[in-house]
Amino acid sequence: MITEGAVWLTLFLPIGSFVLIALVVRPFFNRYAEVAGYLTILAIGVSLALSLWALGSVVQGGGELLWSPHPWVTVGGLGISMGILMDPLTAIMLVVVTGVSLMVQVYSTGYMRDHEGRIDPGYARYFAFMSLFTASMIGLVLARNVVQLFVFWELVGLCSYLLIGFWYQRPAAAAAAKKAFIVTRIGDFGFLLAIMYLFLQGDGFAAEGLNPLDIPDIYRAVALGGVIGAGAATWIAVGIFAGAAGKSAQFPLHTWLPDAMEGPTPVSALIHAATMVAAGVFLVARFFPVFEASDTAMTVVALIGGFTAIFAASMGLAANDIKRVLAYSTVSQLGFMMLALGVGAYGAAIFHLFTHAFFKALLFLGSGSVNHATGTFDMRYMGGLRKAMPWTYATFVIGGLSLAGIFPLSGFWSKDEIVASAWHRGGLVGDLVFWMAMAAVFMTAFYIFRALFMTFGGDFRGGGDEDPEAPEGEGGVHLGESPAVMVIPLAVLAAAAVLAGFPVNPPMDLGLVSSHALSYFLDKGPVDVGYESFSYALAGASTLAALLGIALAYLMYSLKLVSPESVSRRVPFLYVLLSRKYFMDELYEGHLVTRYFYGRVAAATDWIDKYVVDRLFNNVGWLGRSVGEVIRQPQTGQLQGYGMAISVGIVFILGLYLLFL
Repeated sequence: MITEGAVWLTLFLPIGSFVLIALVVRPFFNRYAEVAGYLTILAIGVSLALSLWALGSVVQGGGELLWSPHPWVTVGGLGISMGILMDPLTAIMLVVVTGVSLMVQVYSTGYMRDHEGRIDPGYARYFAFMSLFTASMIGLVLARNVVQLFVFWELVGLCSYLLIGFWYQRPAAAAAAKKAFIVTRIGDFGFLLAIMYLFLQGDGFAAEGLNPLDIPDIYRAVALGGVIGAGAATWIAVGIFAGAAGKSAQFPLHTWLPDAMEGPTPVSALIHAATMVAAGVFLVARFFPVFEASDTAMTVVALIGGFTAIFAASMGLAANDIKRVLAYSTVSQLGFMMLALGVGAYGAAIFHLFTHAFFKALLFLGSGSVNHATGTFDMRYMGGLRKAMPWTYATFVIGGLSLAGIFPLSGFWSKDEIVASAWHRGGLVGDLVFWMAMAAVFMTAFYIFRALFMTFGGDFRGGGDEDPEAPEGEGGVHLGESPAVMVIPLAVLAAAAVLAGFPVNPPMDLGLVSSHALSYFLDKGPVDVGYESFSYALAGASTLAALLGIALAYLMYSLKLVSPESVSRRVPFLYVLLSRKYFMDELYEGHLVTRYFYGRVAAATDWIDKYVVDRLFNNVGWLGRSVGEVIRQPQTGQLQGYGMAISVGIVFILGLYLLFL
């Protein structure tokens, strides 16, 4: 059985590698910057081993390991503690975060070199940030207290800002980092309001012997009903969901994620598979009992998730940058997870989060491998890479089939559970999100195989010379398979994309693995996890939708029986709408920021600053100067004058004394 100290070590190992790289390797031994990569891999590798130990211990321990929290600070009579919440959700997420991160770090040691073997000038800085990024997500997953969770939540946002803008010399990268930081802060404000609301309920919690900032106590308060009723649960849940929508790029806070592709590709893989965007889904799952207490909150989550799934998938249809196609795919798949949580399918949502981590990391690292060879992310300048890069091609096909939800890969099983849960939810909301999900399945299959055929099919059409903004470490055509240090993580993740589905959560009893094993394991935590029986009809319908999407992509981009250009000419408005991302950036930046904020809010505050604040303090200053001027006049510095004034004063005082005696 794992000890509390070993679990803390899971967090402090990557923190330690960050400190070592940032304070020792980079300032004093930057000529040996390669050590930074080895330190990061070692720290996260040991953290993965400890995470697997923790998972096994939770399985043996019946669903939860209990350790007393450690007192931290007291605010307003309310104690805030630091502790570990080790339940099934934590155990699964620890393995996902450390496992995917380890593959990304190994891959990065090859990706952050050019074809002559020279490392990127920011190599040590890169691995320092990656260590901190992984540690921040681990800390978020382990957190027992809401304040503790929020600290690591903000650290995850900071690390994403630092890594998206890693090549900060490029204006596009710096702008993308700022955009991600600002947009996610909007959602975080809602999360902070929810925490403040909980803090203000301290008296009600104390009456029941509970702490409003302790997550297990929040679960107990919801179960009691009197402390957190339906109305309070709605406000808390909506605030939490606002934070989750920002991190997980749900509509309307999705606009930062496609631009986040300006960072190095391994960063994109880590953000999209196991850290930044996974944090939002994890947050809703962590506070799922609060959401369950409010039908309104559940409906909001389901509808926003369903709409985001189809909305983001539609934008992936027209994108030409392979990383942006995958970015829209992530937004869409996160929408699937939110949809599942909204219809009460907690187990299906976590199952899809689990499988998605592996095949999405695989696809992103595959796109990085392609870029390493071609020097571009623009699929219009790719093609014909199937023979030049057989390993990358084979693993990308596995990732694409899993994303599309094709039997028997992992994405098929997790997607089927979500579709079945939406169907069985029933009612207007259930029917609506079900058809949204089915439409998203078709579009997902189309855009991922469009990317596959454009990248690997046909003949090579260009390369890095067409990408003048390629950052250091990227650019230049060197057709051929990537080095083994990049291919091996692809192979490992491809194996996970195959095996992380049916063997982990099979719909029937396999003997060694029981039916719905993952859902049964999650059911040992604080949430009652239900699951739907496997439906051949629904699985067949969703598979048919995916196959139709693949067939259409094949006709258009492989056989070329249907010309994409002719389709765009026939419906030019639709093509412009999709390629311009529904003009959401123009709405936010052109209207809300430039016209409304700068034109009205900023102009109004500027007027108040100039004509109210400045004049008020200028007048206070004028009054002080004027009074000082009057007082200054008699100060001549002549002693005889001062003596005369003193004498007159004495005579005046004596006169008053004699007058009123």
